[in-house]
Amino acid sequence: MNKDDNILGREDISKLLLNFAIPSIFALIISSLYNIVDQIFIGNSVGMLGNAATNVAFPLTTICTAIALLCGIGAAANFNISLGRGDKNSAKHYIRNAISFSIIAGLIFIIITQVFMGDLLKLFGATDEIMTYAIQYVSITSYGFIFLILVNVGSTLIRADGSPKFSMYCMVVGCILNVVLDPIFIFIFNMGMAGAALATVIGQFVSLIMVVIYFKKDFKSIDLENKFFEFKLDKIADIAKLGAASGFNQVAILFVQVLMNNFYRHFGALSEYGSNIPLAAVGIVMKVNMIFFCVNIGLSQGLQPISSFNYGAKKYDRVIEVYKKAAKYAILVSTISFVIFQIFPRQILNLFGGGSPLYYEFGVKLFRIMLFFTFINGLQPVTMGFLTSIGLAKKGILISLLRQVILLVPFAFIFANIFGIKGLLFAAPTADFITAICTVIIAKDVLQKLRDMSRKMI
Repeated sequence: MNKDDNILGREDISKLLLNFAIPSIFALIISSLYNIVDQIFIGNSVGMLGNAATNVAFPLTTICTAIALLCGIGAAANFNISLGRGDKNSAKHYIRNAISFSIIAGLIFIIITQVFMGDLLKLFGATDEIMTYAIQYVSITSYGFIFLILVNVGSTLIRADGSPKFSMYCMVVGCILNVVLDPIFIFIFNMGMAGAALATVIGQFVSLIMVVIYFKKDFKSIDLENKFFEFKLDKIADIAKLGAASGFNQVAILFVQVLMNNFYRHFGALSEYGSNIPLAAVGIVMKVNMIFFCVNIGLSQGLQPISSFNYGAKKYDRVIEVYKKAAKYAILVSTISFVIFQIFPRQILNLFGGGSPLYYEFGVKLFRIMLFFTFINGLQPVTMGFLTSIGLAKKGILISLLRQVILLVPFAFIFANIFGIKGLLFAAPTADFITAICTVIIAKDVLQKLRDMSRKMI
């Protein structure tokens, strides 16, 4: 396909963005539902301690996501930029090296988790009451880590290849299977945490089969020649460079998850709530928030192939247009999410099983305070993805680290030590507000430079 004939460079931007973003949004939501569905069934069978256990196990999933985004987003950006320049040979190598690196990283992570499982879960905030449930869950889900990584990398590359709907189907089929198997394993076979874990791994494996079939039979932008494995350090370095912002964002999220879990455990123990109530509630809030956040991440992923291709083809007006449209959609979705979180926190908590009056008191406060600036949070992932897609990975990393590490961690430490567990709730919205201001400043500067580059092309 000639680069001038590629739809990414000629079709209406709004149509392209929706065509690429909507399947990506659904795929991400479905992916999040793996953990959400597990937690709902666990909460209604095992109870609050089961929910707390999935929370302290969740950082392991975050690590898998970090690896997948590093490889997938980095390879997809390089792939589409290469296609925009008409360099199909380089595009081919980026696909192969992303697959190889993902497999190696996945296998190493499985080994690390199996060997150091107890130590990792304790590090992530597990209490003695939670540990048994967490080990039951992770001892099975860890074997599916390589499936999870490859499915996410593969779906990102399938979307970059111009097949966003099939990318979505890969995720949907696995999640539906998980939803069907969860109640069978948990309630009928009475497997508890182990049943939820097994259902998750089976769903991920089926999704991976669909990814493999696409790569072998349907990849269309280039001919992979049925060669899917390659290890070239220069290509892997290029992938890591453009995938770093997304990967580091997940690492930062991991760091914050671990630190905040330990903060909630420590300062919760000093309050009337105890340790387990905050750990259970914060796990629910973070995962529910992630469903809505998936829409904005999906917009970020949807704009990636469009902005990367047009940047490579030097069509800067189209690059600017796709960002502005994605940012508007992100603000709209974030505002709707804000309203839901403020009005219906108790109803959301009820989905995950019951609890004591103190549990509901803390959970409602957590939703309303921690997620107060949700209505402006959508700009961060969209801007970060946009910057990465046009090769400005360092700026993307800055936005990521600003919220997750540079601001949130110090605010959490200061507020918690002054005001206790209730003060801890105000750290996230404070960091969100400052990050949003900085994100707008960075985005305006980049857009102005793109406008200047566009004028020089005339």
